[in-house]
Amino acid sequence: MERTLVFLKPGVLQRRIAGTILDRFERKGFRILALKLFRMDKALVEAHYAEHRGRDFYEKLVEYTLSGPVIAMVLEGPEVIALVRRMTGPTDIGESLPGTIRGDFACSTRLNIVHASDSPESAVREIPLFFKDEEICRWEDENARWY
Repeated sequence: MERTLVFLKPGVLQRRIAGTILDRFERKGFRILALKLFRMDKALVEAHYAEHRGRDFYEKLVEYTLSGPVIAMVLEGPEVIALVRRMTGPTDIGESLPGTIRGDFACSTRLNIVHASDSPESAVREIPLFFKDEEICRWEDENARWY
């Protein structure tokens, strides 16, 4: 079992599509271990996107992420990192196919609507930025025995 961090960016709430996106993750069979709606502060945004500091899009990315509330979550499941990345589609919306979250809902690469950890190492680094250990609810999925 793997865990991944996903967060839905401000455009998701502004466009009223949060439930539709959450539904996709649930219907895929991932367990939601943590979920919260909040406004990220600048320190969190900068820590999260530290590897992009200095790139031409960095300042606008920070500004956009701070522009409204986000919905952050920890998902768990077999191969959840790769599967969620496949479900979200490539960051460049020109490459995101219909059927992916970005392909179906993103209007602009600059106004990307979702973040998902891109590797186990990223997930391990990112999850504690967003959730304290006591905020992660461990529960048994009766379907897990079939995995």
